[in-house]
Parts: sequence; structure tokens; C-alpha cells
Amino acid sequence: MTGSAKGPSVLIVGTGFGGIGTAIELKRAGFTDFTILESAAEPGGVWRDNTYPGAACDIPSPLYSFSFEPNPRWPKRFSYQPDILAYLRGVITKYGLEPHIRYGTEVTGAAFEDGVWRVETKNGETFEADVFVPAVGQLSRPVLPTIPGRDRFAGAAFHSARWDHDVDLHGKRVAVIGTGASAVQFVPELRKQAKHVTVFQRTPPYVLAKSDPTYHGWQHWLFEHLPPTQLLGRLRIFLLAEYATYAMTRHPVLAKMFELRAAQLRRRHIKDPALRAKLTPDYPLGCKRILFTNEYLPALAQPDVDVETARIGEITETGVRTEDGVEHEADVIVYGTGFAATDFLGQIDVRGLDGRPLKDAWSGGARAYLGITVPGFPNMFCVYGPNTNLGAGSIIYMIERQARYIRQAVEQLSRPGVSYLDVLPEVEARYDDEVQARLGHSVWSACTSWYRQADGRVTTNWPGLVTEYDRRTRRLDPADFRVVA
Repeated sequence: MTGSAKGPSVLIVGTGFGGIGTAIELKRAGFTDFTILESAAEPGGVWRDNTYPGAACDIPSPLYSFSFEPNPRWPKRFSYQPDILAYLRGVITKYGLEPHIRYGTEVTGAAFEDGVWRVETKNGETFEADVFVPAVGQLSRPVLPTIPGRDRFAGAAFHSARWDHDVDLHGKRVAVIGTGASAVQFVPELRKQAKHVTVFQRTPPYVLAKSDPTYHGWQHWLFEHLPPTQLLGRLRIFLLAEYATYAMTRHPVLAKMFELRAAQLRRRHIKDPALRAKLTPDYPLGCKRILFTNEYLPALAQPDVDVETARIGEITETGVRTEDGVEHEADVIVYGTGFAATDFLGQIDVRGLDGRPLKDAWSGGARAYLGITVPGFPNMFCVYGPNTNLGAGSIIYMIERQARYIRQAVEQLSRPGVSYLDVLPEVEARYDDEVQARLGHSVWSACTSWYRQADGRVTTNWPGLVTEYDRRTRRLDPADFRVVA
């Protein structure tokens, strides 16, 4: 790939919402010299990979979709995985992106050499482009826990993001390790098939009820013929998410209302005081991801489900042994243990100016100006990069702002005499100092979670309202960059 009269060449990695949103932004602006590399055989990112029973989004679909491409025919307020994947595929088709996508092409390395990015793939191909856009996301690499004996288990075992649909769960004893956002969705579904489910919980999550009505035909008609009706629903969800973010980042006392609602929900569904105590968080709401579900707590209250809070000591051939010496026999183990969220671009060997590895630049934790661009790595622009995740709200909103910023960078690079943009170290350092100082006063600094590194640094989350992020990314300022001819 080389630049053309239509602008710089751009190489995007990933066909999730981030990669697709960026490609559409470029194409709508008239830039067509772009290629999207995808390691899998089809698009979709997390919505392709997560096919576990009950997989759904916990952000209402009117907000969890591109603002320029509303879908008036969502079947439910909170859509399931097949509907979200179908939406993304439909967007790819509508905007003519298929010819730009190279499937089965896993990126292993990227180096900035002689003013261009050279990208290596697992199958030995090399691509060159003026601009490199890794859009691999924060929740794409499943993590398996380092539990002694994990490889000794004789039965089937898999991570929820790599669900093994060939395993028949009917009549089986299933051990579930983890109680995060995926587990609260698949545990109720597992219970419908399994003989018995044991949920191994390290920390109880905050669970809130999910208002999830099915959209009827008349509502689809209304959304399609009177789009402002759907837009009003989007606005209401947006404002509620902003309120929740304000509570988590500035005034935690405002979150007490949500804590009381969570406690009320526990009292309604969990009558056993001992079980209710196990399921009661001892940390501020929002410190870990808040989970929305109507089925999880009722499932845990059933006699064929146990919640085990003793720490796991080891995995044996026949089950899970906790540190109190009790062995919990199981036929199947399902790991709902999340993702390597703080290990950004961990599987890609990225090298910038003078061959400097990105892992060295990020030795103290991933960081980037506006979560997008890193000093010493010219013309590299991340999507869903460091400190752009949200404790509440839709990541699609953030992705659209990042895509807009990247499009402006490509416009700058289209000007005569501009070869590359390298964000100034002092600009990035000042920004990072501000972000980390604000995060230190947020609820996310109050407990251990996937938002934080082991040393306590929060590398995932944005510390403010999304409207602030919109304002700060609205215009790319060339003064923030070293502009090289």
C-alpha cells in the first residue's frame, strides 16, 4: 500500500466496531485508500467471538449503535449477540467495506521505517501504509487464571469467549469460575441444561435490574417513519449514563441511590440470609463493572446452584478443590475470567522511531494522548486505546470521536509537505498527568478490578463525561504534534 491522490494509505487492524467505524469515517470523507486486516474468517470482533448462551449487550441498542446508522428494527432494548453481529455485517455491506477487508490475516508486528509503517502478518505477508490504526479493542484477548493443576482436569474446559458448542451440558455438573459480565448472562442459561452449577465467586458484583422490553411492530414503524422517537430514547439513555459517570468520577455519594436499588434487588430474589451475605459487595458501586440482569440472582437462589466463596486452591482431574480442602466435583469447567484489558496491543510487536518497542514506552502502563496517539510512534492512531473505556455509557460514542480525530489526522497528512505527525512528548505527559490525577479521585481507584493494573494505575477508563471527550477530540490541533515533511 502506498499513498495516492486520494490521500495517505491507511492500514486498520480489526473488524469490530472500532475498525469498521474508522473505515466508514474515512470513506465518508473521500479517503478510499485503506485496508482492514482481520485475523478471523469473518468480521465482528467481540460480537463474533462471544457466542456463549445468553450473550447480549448491557448497553441499550439505541445507544450501542452508530449515531449515523440507527437501526429502527432492534428486537429488544438490550440486543443479543446475533442481532448485534447482524447489524455490524449490515453496516459493512451498506458502506461497501468488504472489498477493503483481508480476512485470515493476523498481524504480528508493525514497525515505522523510512516514513511508512511496515506491518508483518502471521502468514508471512508484509503490508506498507502511511498510517497505522490498531483497532483491536480492550476486551479481545481472553484470560485464563493461573490456578495450579488447570491442565490436569479430565473433562471439558473452556473460556466463555471461546465457547465450545460441541460440549453437551445436559445433565452435567458444571463449575463456573468468575462472576463478571459474561457469567451473569450465561449462568442462568447453563442452569437450564446442567444437572448442577457451582459458581466460584471471588468478589460479588453489583447487580441491577434490566428494563428490557421487546419492541413491537408499531414501535418499529414509529422508529422507521419518525426517527426522532428513537432519538429521544437514545438521548434518555445517554443522559442516564452521564449521570452515572458523574457519580463515579466526581460525587460518589450520588451512587448511593443505585446501591440501595441493588440491595433491594438482593432482598427480593435472595431469601437465604447466608447467600445474600455472600452476594453483598463490600466496595463502592462502580468500582467494578456494574452488571444488569434480571435472571442471575433468581438463578443463584435455586437448589441446583451453589455459590462458593472459598478461594480456589487447585484444579484436580475431577473438579475444583478450594483452600478449605473441599473438592467440588465437575464434569465441565467454564472460565468467565475476563480479558487482558490492560495489555493493549500485547500480541503485536509494535516499533516506532529508531526501532523503539511500544512495550518499552508502555513499561509503566499503556498511555496515549487522548487515548489515541503515542510519542515516538508517528502516524499510529489507536481506537479504543488507553483510558477511553467507560464505566457507564456506550463505547460506540467514544469510537466515533476517535474515528473523527483520525480522519482529521489523515486530512493533515494529505497536505503538501507533510510526511508524518508525531505527538509531542510534553503534550502527552501533561495529558496523562491530568488523567491519572482525576482517576485517583474516582471510584475506580477504590478496589481491584480489570480497570486497573497490579500497581493500581487505571489504564482503561476515561475520567470524565463523554461530552468532555467529544469536546477535547473535536479538533486535531497541529500544534500538539511534531509535523515532519
